[in-house]
Amino acid sequence: MWLRNRQGTEPVTARSPLGARRALSLVALVVAVIAAVFFVVRAMSTGQAVWGWEAAIAGAVAVVAAADLAVLRRRRERGR
Repeated sequence: MWLRNRQGTEPVTARSPLGARRALSLVALVVAVIAAVFFVVRAMSTGQAVWGWEAAIAGAVAVVAAADLAVLRRRRERGR
């Protein structure tokens, strides 16, 4: 078994950080989508361009978080 032939100083009971990464990506996705919607509504009501840029940034964060979740799902499915 590969675990018994390990090299380095990693403990035998080490856990993968993918669970924490998944949780952080989920939180980032939810917060970014809520923020993007808020900023879009704010931009439409005030007419100020700064809110549109804020919405674009929040949307980009949401896209990155969604892509990270897709990568994690693919890794999990490939590992089985």
